[in-house]
Formats: sequence, structure tokens, C-alpha cells
Amino acid sequence: MNKIVPDGWIDLQVNGFVGVDFSAPGLTVADIRRVTEVLVRRGTAAYCPTVVTSAMERYEENLPVLVAAMEEPDLNPHLLGIHLEGPFLSLEGRGAHQAALLRKPDVQLLDHWLTLAKGHISLLTLAPEVEGAEALIRHAVARGVMVLLGHHVADGASIDRAVRAGARGCTHLGNGIPNILPRHPNPIWSQLADDRLIAMLITDGHHLPVEFVRSVLRVKGLDRCIVTSDAAPIAGLPPGRYTWMGTELVSEPLGRIGLANTDVLAGSSATMADCVAWLRSWSQLDEQDLRKLCRENPLRLLGKY
Repeated sequence: MNKIVPDGWIDLQVNGFVGVDFSAPGLTVADIRRVTEVLVRRGTAAYCPTVVTSAMERYEENLPVLVAAMEEPDLNPHLLGIHLEGPFLSLEGRGAHQAALLRKPDVQLLDHWLTLAKGHISLLTLAPEVEGAEALIRHAVARGVMVLLGHHVADGASIDRAVRAGARGCTHLGNGIPNILPRHPNPIWSQLADDRLIAMLITDGHHLPVEFVRSVLRVKGLDRCIVTSDAAPIAGLPPGRYTWMGTELVSEPLGRIGLANTDVLAGSSATMADCVAWLRSWSQLDEQDLRKLCRENPLRLLGKY
């Protein structure tokens, strides 16, 4: 029986918040409690803590800590399962993920992580064109993990094979992809046109322009779209320069977060409430539409609605 999820917005990708990084050394249950309390106060009722592409020891250490947090009675209603974003991503589409830590899809490795996580891995983002992706997708789905496509440059045939294998959605469609693409074909068109795929969108006002979000909503329809924040570990901190995984990040006064001296984004500074506010500022979506995008659809994807 599914647990009762508190009322409020649902976020399927939170990489960290207020200086807490779910992929960093030394993560504690107290850290996760701090993030959760802040997010709940700001309108995010429940979320998927996300571990990005990391060194192997980070998975060994952090997955059990995340599970321990999920077993805490006060935290359990707010934690919907772990989201692994990587490390099975493409080099060309990696974005802010570290190239040296990328790995080829590995069924045995995923099984090991599922054991560490006591089965609480809900989402896996991978690149469908990487060798071994199709077999891993089939295995992950059989183990109850929802597979999303992200940080890739896959062609239409690779995307189709991934969907046939069981992939259900696109992690932050329009992001996690090179800035320069062929007019057509390209991965955005292929994913946009595939009615089998749910599109996740970062509506923080920095990741995507209004025209793109409006087009995706029209093509996919409200039933096949989900809003996520992709909140970065430095979200909730004052603007400035920070170090993340040995890389310098810049958090700008208007909220954009990126790798220093590049045009590469590195997550957002937004909460789900911020993402909803940006949608309200220009769209004609009513409150039921927003609830569908930001609560009902993500819970439905996880089988919790």
C-alpha cells in the first residue's frame, strides 16, 4: 500500500539544498533532515534526493545514509525514493557531470546499488545511446526502477529502442544536451514527438525560455509533462562563488547557477514554488493545471497517485 504523501508540490530531482550535497562526502541524516525541513517550509511536500555522477565510494557511503533518512518516521513521508542521475551518461551530453566519473551501463553495479539502497532507487537517468543501455533499462524496469533519458545525444532509433525497453520519460527535456545541435534530426525533436515519453521540465526561468516550455506543453499535453526544480546543493545560499566536486560554481544574483567561466548550467537555485511562480507569471495555466504538472503527474510516474 502506498504511503500517504503530504499535500504540496512534488520534486523528482533535488541534488541538494542550503549547502547540503547528496553526492558529497560526509553526508548525514541530520543534513537530509535540514534540507527536508527547509524544502517543506518552502512548499515542497516530498522529493527524490538525487545522487549525480560520482566516485564509487560516494555511492557506497551515501546510499545507505539516504536509506537511513527514509527510515526516520518524520522524514519518510517527504522522501519518495532515490534518483540516480548518472553515471551512465554520454560524454557529449554530460553537462556539469564529471567526464572522468562516467561509466558504461552495468547491470551488476545497479544491482549492488539497489542492495545498498534496500531497493529504494526510484529513478535512474541514463543516456540511451551508450553501449549496454538497452539491457540495463530492461533490468532496471524489472527491478522496479523507473528509467528516464537524460544527458545524451541519442538519435531517434536509440531513443525508440530505449522506450521499447521500458524507459518512460525525459529528465529535464531541453537541458543536459549540447548547446549546438543539428536543425533536424536531433534528440529534442525525437523525444518531443514520442508520445510514450513524459517530459520533465525545469521551469526556473533560466534553464528554458517561455517559447520552449509553451511548445512542449502544447505538444505533449498536460498529462505528459512534469515540472522539476533540479535544485543544486548551493540553492538557498547567497549569490557568490562556490566549489562543487572540485569545480567552481557561480550563483548569480538573479538565480542562475553555472560552471564558472562557461555557459554550462549546474542545476538551479529554485524550489518547486519558484518554478510554479515562473509558470504563473506568463502562462494561462490554472491551479488544477499546475497541480497536475507539479504534484499529480510526478506521483503518478512513481506509482504513488
